Amino acid sequence: MYLIGFLQGACVHFLDLVRGGIHAYASFPQVSFQAFFISLAVLDPLVVVLVALMRPVGVWLAVVVMALDVSANWIGNWPWLQDDPTRLLQPVGLLPITLFGLFVVASSALLLRAMTGRHLSCTTR
Repeated sequence: MYLIGFLQGACVHFLDLVRGGIHAYASFPQVSFQAFFISLAVLDPLVVVLVALMRPVGVWLAVVVMALDVSANWIGNWPWLQDDPTRLLQPVGLLPITLFGLFVVASSALLLRAMTGRHLSCTTR
């Protein structure tokens, strides 16, 4: 699930950059948010590679990326959400990002334990 979610995110951010260039996220007034969303075109694929290689640092990076992604999206989208709360129910946007972020955080301990166990068993042979 991590690989699918972060690959999908990488594709979205890459396509946003192709379409809108460096100003793809100009709708967010905070420059730090704009820079973060642009950086996801690199961070999302990095998470995919690290998790696919069973590196625990990939899981930690996934947690940090999703915590920041969910937070930035909620803060940046709060004004329109206050105007029309039904927009939260859209199949693309804030709801799936939030659910995936919760999944990543909730499953990270189990995934880290599985990776650590795998690495320990490989080194004891």
